[in-house]
Amino acid sequence: MRIMNYVYILRCSDNTLYTGWTNNISQRLNIHNAGKGAKYTKSRLPVELVYCEEFNSKQEAMKREHQIKQLTRERKLNLFNPLPNP
Repeated sequence: MRIMNYVYILRCSDNTLYTGWTNNISQRLNIHNAGKGAKYTKSRLPVELVYCEEFNSKQEAMKREHQIKQLTRERKLNLFNPLPNP
């Protein structure tokens, strides 16, 4: 069985966004909401999964995580709330 890797974006209770990577998205979301996922999200609970991408390798996921973290908030929002076609 192949282990998949994921890059995800969470919307925190204060409407900020958090980007991370994992190889078990449901477990990671539970860990975040238990207050044990990341220092950033710990004080911004609950968090909600709003975006996820799947990768074959940890390296690909980590590279994409870095790319997403470099995006502006607006560009991140456009990943999961694309503009409607005119």
